Amino acid sequence: MLQLFFAVAFSVVPLTLYLPPIRSLNLFVDTLEGVLRHIAVFTLRTYPRIRLGLSRVIRSLFHISR
Repeated sequence: MLQLFFAVAFSVVPLTLYLPPIRSLNLFVDTLEGVLRHIAVFTLRTYPRIRLGLSRVIRSLFHISR
């Protein structure tokens, strides 16, 4: 049982490198919110353009196949 405990403990230690320390967690969350806000604005602005472009391409392919 002790060997299993050490095996699990040593396998989890590298995962702690991916988690920020508690004192900088607020900065991390603020940065993440900012990135998500910019992505949302970019997505809302580009989605209609992509949809229009794809509809034009599909329409032209349909027109050529007739």
